[in-house]
Amino acid sequence: MDPNRVDVQELTLEEVMGDRFGRYSKYIIQERALPDIRDGLKPVQRRILYAMNMEGNTAEKGFRKSAKTVGNVIGNYHPHGDTSVYEAMVRMSQDWKLRNVLVEMHGNNGSMDGDPPAAMRYTEARLSKIASEMLKDIDKETVDFVLNFDDTEEEPTVLPAKFPNLLVNGATGISAGYATDIPPHNLGEVIDATTHLLDHPDATFEDLMKFIKGPDFPTGGILQGLDGIKQAYATGKGKVIVRSKTHIEDLRGGKQQIIVTEVPYEVNKSVLVKKLDEVRLNKRIEGIAEVRDESDRTGLQIAIELKKEANAAGILNYLLKNTDLQVAYNFNMIAIDDKRPKLIGIVRFLSAYIDHQKQVITRRSIYNLKKAEARAHIVEGLIKALSILDKVIATIRESKDKKNAKENLMESFDFTEKQAEAIVSLQLYRLTNTDITALEAESAELKALISSLKEILNSDAVMVDVIKSELKEVKKQFKTPRLTVIENEIEELKIETEVLVVQEDVMVSVTSDGYLKRSSLRSYGASKPEEIGAKEGDYPIFIQQMNTMHHLLMFTNKGNYIYRPVHEIPDLKWKDMGEHISQTIGLDMDERIIKVIGLEKYLPEANFVFVTKAGMVKRTLVTEYLPTRYISKSAKAMKLKSDDDVLLNIWYVEQPENMEIFLSTYLAYGLRYDLSEVPVVGSKAAGVKAISLKADDHVISGIVVPKDEKASVMILTQRGSVKKMAIHDFDKQSRAKRGLMILRELKRNPHRVFYMDLVTGKHQLLVQTDKEKEFTINSADYSVSDRYSNGSFILDEQEDGRPHQVLKSLEQLN
Repeated sequence: MDPNRVDVQELTLEEVMGDRFGRYSKYIIQERALPDIRDGLKPVQRRILYAMNMEGNTAEKGFRKSAKTVGNVIGNYHPHGDTSVYEAMVRMSQDWKLRNVLVEMHGNNGSMDGDPPAAMRYTEARLSKIASEMLKDIDKETVDFVLNFDDTEEEPTVLPAKFPNLLVNGATGISAGYATDIPPHNLGEVIDATTHLLDHPDATFEDLMKFIKGPDFPTGGILQGLDGIKQAYATGKGKVIVRSKTHIEDLRGGKQQIIVTEVPYEVNKSVLVKKLDEVRLNKRIEGIAEVRDESDRTGLQIAIELKKEANAAGILNYLLKNTDLQVAYNFNMIAIDDKRPKLIGIVRFLSAYIDHQKQVITRRSIYNLKKAEARAHIVEGLIKALSILDKVIATIRESKDKKNAKENLMESFDFTEKQAEAIVSLQLYRLTNTDITALEAESAELKALISSLKEILNSDAVMVDVIKSELKEVKKQFKTPRLTVIENEIEELKIETEVLVVQEDVMVSVTSDGYLKRSSLRSYGASKPEEIGAKEGDYPIFIQQMNTMHHLLMFTNKGNYIYRPVHEIPDLKWKDMGEHISQTIGLDMDERIIKVIGLEKYLPEANFVFVTKAGMVKRTLVTEYLPTRYISKSAKAMKLKSDDDVLLNIWYVEQPENMEIFLSTYLAYGLRYDLSEVPVVGSKAAGVKAISLKADDHVISGIVVPKDEKASVMILTQRGSVKKMAIHDFDKQSRAKRGLMILRELKRNPHRVFYMDLVTGKHQLLVQTDKEKEFTINSADYSVSDRYSNGSFILDEQEDGRPHQVLKSLEQLN
């Protein structure tokens, strides 16, 4: 490249991208997505209304094809896609989006179900009557005009807007770095507030809220949260709750149905009906028999028919909380104010509108004044001419032509050029005796008009009165009753699970690989227990009869827990595999469920006891794990101090003061002490030291038993030796001691503890070796040995392999 070329600039990509995107962002903020604070319109909306007005497509005339208007807007003012223009035009005609529609449309203009409108070649449109108030006096130089994109036409930068359209119809939009959500309001209330602000320029938003109670959505509904409205009106940001209008009707046979007559603003009705029906189909709650959309041309209606004896109020509360029957609405009132996007409160909204109206009326008055003064001047000349009519006619007859006649009149009778032009252009039939009377009357009217216009221009109080009277006229013509009910407080929705869920005894199963299900007792009884659906290599770790009102807690080796109410567990046949926990909960790749505990209720004095591989123990109140909906992740049950540590055992204890704990380690140390030595801590704590471990030692298992119970444990060593041992053979010591030997130490190939568990009744275990051989252990076949015994072998280490996994029988799980 020639470095001396003056027409080439060397710029970095960063500079070019920053400059170009900055310009683009400024354009879409100011000229596309955000409304102007003065007329409440985006450029495309303003251009549509102006184009329709220019074409005479107004409320008092017939409808025209929408395609004609769209083509006109694209060709003259808005060089963008026809789809975006037509969509904007359709939205201005949808009475469920705008509180007062600006466009009337014949044909399919969409629906609350999200149905698309008919193509623009099929629909017809015209300006609504109230839209004419937006454009009124636009031909009187009331607003600035600029050249269009190709400099062939002029378009307005803002419309005169005879009512505060931005608050009345609201706005939504997304641009670069900004988004806006301004809700619709009631026309009468907004005009009353504007009138009050005109009379009291120092009024606060609280003063204006005496008139504007809150948003008034075209779809009605109930709005809750006065504090959120106040915050929004003060700052531009706030949050409220919008819920559907509903009532409960009685049906024959003791049944009831919930009737929905109004839904929240911007909620898609068909999607809402589908979600309501999914609640029924997925049996998230019991009691819904059918969901019907009964809407027709007379109005919206959704019927939720309930089963006999279902709790209608409880079901309605659940649906309000879990579907779009109730939604949160977030105010984010951003508009273009003085060519800049600003977050604006209600006082600035109305004061900016008032400033705009003052400018519009000033410019209109100046325009009308000029026109009235020019006409008065002409009328004055005509009156004078009629008083000397014969002389004027003679002068004109003696003139050569029109130009000469004007000059002669000006010279002979002292007329101005404009008066002379009017006289020579006067038609003969106007030269009657009665015409002088009409001219004198017109002159008097013009003088009064000129006087009133000057008064408007010279007195701020008179101008305010003009604005108020025009606003009152708009209110009188277009006001409608409020549709949205305002409630001061946000009602807290409490879901009574006992009411919503049908109580039923079921069999619940959880497998080692994380598959869970609940099955009816009929399905369980029709199958053999071992016919539980499980993939190859998987096995159950929990099988228990429970009630749908009970709770299930699943603990993982990483110290996390997952809560599931039994009624939310998938209802499947006993032979089905079940739903994998990963469908609702995200677990680590090496994380697995090690213990499942079913609870009927959360007893305030009950404890969970946790034991880890690294020798930590923790005691926490069960109430710390009260039901919470963990959807995307598990919750912390116990903090593990190192990455190598894992959770081994979890015990549910109802009377902890009467319990003791027994721990065994890999190097065959056993330690027994009172559970009361373990302090009660929070759910996220790490606990305390349970046992003193040698450098190469770790905990194998920990069990909790009553102090006065003569409990026994089964021990399996890595060499395949089995030993049954009484816990009370161990002297009770203190927490964090080394403990006593469980096995006799051998110099060559010593026994190490591979597995230990409490013996309960006829205890049966299945031992699987690393050579894929299986051996069964029946506790009844073994007598209690002293703690120095190494037990008896059930397998040959060399031939059968070492123990790899120990499984409990199905009878023990149940």
